[in-house]
Amino acid sequence: MKKAVFYHAGCPVCVQAEDTVAKSLDAGRFDVEFVHLGEERSRIDEAEKLGVESVPALVIDGQPFHINFGASMKDVRG
Repeated sequence: MKKAVFYHAGCPVCVQAEDTVAKSLDAGRFDVEFVHLGEERSRIDEAEKLGVESVPALVIDGQPFHINFGASMKDVRG
């Protein structure tokens, strides 16, 4: 099973993307974790090390995929 992590900041774009990802990824093929970086600020460094430059972003097996553009990681850090 592939590991997928969806990083977001809770903005409207992120919430809509989270809903779409949750409905679209096959639960039998992907172990999906949703990480709200506004609530789990300790994971911002983790996301950046994986190559996340903006949120929302989906990381599958270490490969980041940026979805739209909600906020830069600089904005997330505040």
